[in-house]
Amino acid sequence: MKSAVETLNPTRVRLTVEVPFEELKPSLDAAYKKINQQVTVPGFRKGKVPARVIDQRFGRGAVLEEAVNDALPKLYQDAVEEGELSPLGQPEVDITELKDNELLAFTAEVDVRPSIEIPDYSGIEVTVDAVEVTDEDVDKSVEQLRERFASTTAVERAAAEGDVVKIDLEARVDGEVLEDGVAEGIDYTIGSGELLDGIDEAVTGLEAGGSATFTSELKGGSAAGREAEVKVDVTSVSARELPELDDDFAQMASEFDTLGELRADSRKRLERMKKYDQATQAQEKVLDALISLVEVPVPEKLLQDEINTRKHNLVNHQLSQLGVDLATYLKMQEKSEEEFENELKEQAEKGIRTQFILDELVNKEKLNVNQEELTEHLMRRAQSSGMSPDQFAQAVVEGGQVPMLVGEVARGKALAVVVEAAKVTDTNGEAVSMEDEEDGEESGEAADASAESTADASADAPADASAESAGQSGEKSEG
Repeated sequence: MKSAVETLNPTRVRLTVEVPFEELKPSLDAAYKKINQQVTVPGFRKGKVPARVIDQRFGRGAVLEEAVNDALPKLYQDAVEEGELSPLGQPEVDITELKDNELLAFTAEVDVRPSIEIPDYSGIEVTVDAVEVTDEDVDKSVEQLRERFASTTAVERAAAEGDVVKIDLEARVDGEVLEDGVAEGIDYTIGSGELLDGIDEAVTGLEAGGSATFTSELKGGSAAGREAEVKVDVTSVSARELPELDDDFAQMASEFDTLGELRADSRKRLERMKKYDQATQAQEKVLDALISLVEVPVPEKLLQDEINTRKHNLVNHQLSQLGVDLATYLKMQEKSEEEFENELKEQAEKGIRTQFILDELVNKEKLNVNQEELTEHLMRRAQSSGMSPDQFAQAVVEGGQVPMLVGEVARGKALAVVVEAAKVTDTNGEAVSMEDEEDGEESGEAADASAESTADASADAPADASAESAGQSGEKSEG
C-alpha cells in the first residue's frame, strides 16, 4: 500500500491511498463467504456456491463492493498511522479508482489536531482577590446558622415580613386554570423571594383564611414565561422565633461549647472557602493568559459539532427538566437568539482551544495519570452527578468514557504546572502560593470547569457540553 498526505489547511488533510489488488484477497474471501451464507442457488448446498457462480449470478461488482467496504477501515487506519496523523472525527472517503485484479485507490479527508507550539509561560502574571474575612462575614454566617434553628408559632394576626404562611396557589392563563398551576399546603417565608414575583405584597396583611389575587410571570411549567393571574389563599400564619445568640445556641447548633468558639470556627471555614475561590480564580486567569499566548486553529466541523452538542444538552437536558423551551429561556435571560448563538460559539471555541493546549502540555511535560488520581477524580465526578461511585464507574466503563476521564485528570495536572510557574498576587500586592491548592482537588475541578461548559454544570457524561465530548471521536480514531 502507498499513501500520501496533503495538508488542506492547518486542521484538515487529504490522504491519497493506492492498494495493490492482492492486498484485498482476505476481504474478497470474506465477501464470497458472506454472500454464500445469504444466497440460495439451485444445485448447490447453502454455503458451497463456487465463486465463479456467484460472479455469474449476482455480479462481480457486488462482491467487490462488499470486499472494499470490509477493507477500507483497516486501510484507512494504516494510512493514518503511516502519516503519523491525529484525526478528529470520521473521514470523508471517496473511491477514486477500482480496477478488478489490479488496483484500489481512494482519498480520505479528515480533520486533524493542529500542530501547536507552547511558548514560555513562566512570565504569566495574574492578580486575584485577597482572602479577607470580616466580622460582618462571620456575623452573616452565624446568622444563617441561627436561621436554620428558628422555630415557628401559629399567630392570630395579619401576616408580616419574616412570617411563615401556609398557602394554596391557583394560576390561570387566559382565564383557564393550568393543569400544573395548582399547589396546596406550601410553606412560604414572606420576603424570601423563593416563589413568584408579587406574592410578598399579596400575602402581607392577610390573616388565616384570607385570599388575594396578583399577576406574575411564571418561571416554570407548561406556561413558563407567560403572565398569569394567581390566586393565593392563606391557611395559617406563623411567626418565626430565632434562638438567642449565646453559648446555649452554640452547644445546640454545633460541637462547640461557647459562641466564641463557634464564631472562630466560622471564620476558619470562610477563610478556607475564600482560599478555594482564590485558587479557582487564579487557575482560570492563568488559563486565559495561556490561551492568549497560543495560536490555536479550530476545525470548523469540530466547532460546529461542539456548538450543536452544547445547544442540544441545554435544550434537551437542562431546560426540558425545568419545563422551559429555548424561546422562553432567552426571554428570561433577556438575550436575542443571535446573542445566544454568539455566546455559544465563543464558549465552544474556548473549550476546544483549552483542550488542545492542555493536551499538548501533557505531551510536552510527559505527564501521566496514576490509578489513585483517576479514582479521586471519578469520586468527584460521581458526587457532582448525584450517582454513587460504583454506579458512575459502571456507566463510565460501559460508555467507553475512561479515556475521557484520564484526559480530564491529565489536563488538570497540565494546568497546575502552568499555575505553579506563574506569578500570582492578590489585590493587596501579596504573593499567593498555589502549592497546596495545586496538589488538592481544586486543581482538577478548576481545570475541568475551564474545559467544560459553565452553563451545563452537569457531571453526567452525555450532558457534558465540553471540549472533551467534542474530542472523543478524535481519540477513538487515534486508537
